[in-house]
Amino acid sequence: MSEVSPISTTKPPCLRADALAVLLRLRWAGHVAYFAGGCVRDLLLGGEPKDWDVATDAPPARVRALFASTQAVGAAFGVILVKQGRSTVEVATFRTEGVYSDGRRPDAVAFTDAAHDAQRRDFTMNGLFLNPKPETQNQKLAEGEIETAHGVVIDYVGGVADLKNRVLRAIGEPSRRFAEDHLRLLRAVRFAARFGLAVDEQTAIAIAENATKLRGISPERVADELRLMLTPTTRERAWRLLWEYGLVDVIFRFLPAEPERAGFERERSLFLRVAPGRAISFGLALAAGVLEYRMAGGHDVLGLVTRQEILKSERGIREGLKLSNDELGAMVGILEPLAILLADLEPGVAALKRFLARPTAEETRALLRGLEELGMFPARVTSLEGRFAELLKGDVAPTPLITGDDLVAAGFSPGPRFKKVLDGVYDAQLEGRAGTKEEALQMAKELGG
Repeated sequence: MSEVSPISTTKPPCLRADALAVLLRLRWAGHVAYFAGGCVRDLLLGGEPKDWDVATDAPPARVRALFASTQAVGAAFGVILVKQGRSTVEVATFRTEGVYSDGRRPDAVAFTDAAHDAQRRDFTMNGLFLNPKPETQNQKLAEGEIETAHGVVIDYVGGVADLKNRVLRAIGEPSRRFAEDHLRLLRAVRFAARFGLAVDEQTAIAIAENATKLRGISPERVADELRLMLTPTTRERAWRLLWEYGLVDVIFRFLPAEPERAGFERERSLFLRVAPGRAISFGLALAAGVLEYRMAGGHDVLGLVTRQEILKSERGIREGLKLSNDELGAMVGILEPLAILLADLEPGVAALKRFLARPTAEETRALLRGLEELGMFPARVTSLEGRFAELLKGDVAPTPLITGDDLVAAGFSPGPRFKKVLDGVYDAQLEGRAGTKEEALQMAKELGG
């Protein structure tokens, strides 16, 4: 899917050879056709595009007539998906756009030429076209055309120079670009972080001035952007920019309000100290981000990982980002063990083994190490890591010696005490106080009283 398309859909990966076949078919039919947007940007940055989009002067009806298998996912916007070979190629008709009443999509479009189409796109680096096979060789290049190893780049917006200078710049008036599509506020952060670009001063000012407009974007779309920017190794820059532009306050606006909240300080950032240099899950990113954001409101860590406070964080993230139960469960699962692990009394063997058996244990440990890097609980974290290393030499999640069926066979009546008895016996097993089924049953009888 193009980085600049207003259409929300998914499609299979697109191969260059298939996209080129579509582009050449349009040319043979007498139309102008170029590669456009993200694939051109990625090529010029030395990367390998994951997707190839085609822009053309052919109207949508003409595109559908030229290809046997098409899907009109956004014909009103001039976007047609063409099935070619093993790929689904997005073909967009050059267009200009009217008013964006909803802050996401234009109310109307008019079909036009490439020069005008470039002006309606978001950032200069995404407003480039590529003619991969010029019709004639060695002819004089027109204004805005730049010969490259990949073909002739057609640049109406200064994108090539900005890429060379590692600058992210909005096309035209920055505030207008962000007023049209509020999601561009987050896309600017994601692109700057992903490609290591400095944000143009006027573009940066416009992001900060328009930050509150992010409220008008659906939580699901905001979450999609956050997944892309807060999980890769480039997430440090994204996190800092979210704070710098005031976007973090909009993203986390459903978390408990604080009378005063400290600004971002790199030296005190938990998020930046969690698994540096490695990609992380979205659950861990949220756990670290939520903790840091709420700590900036004056809370200490232990006060934020009580069951009640974790539920408040969960509700705030659910409302703000509309995440799946799995993603929310991961965030909660990472935070929950901190209350026991960091309590005044260091946990026993059974509690540690139960923790290490959790699917999110390694991510909670990454969070612990991040806290240690900030000078929080250094002695406890060092002690825990030593104990974890020893326990992991053995089996931290052995098969229970007895089950509920064993209790019933032994004469127990099913009821609320079942779980308490089974948990007590399993703790004994984890701690080595029960090593056989007979010992476990005897202990169950004692616990069942």
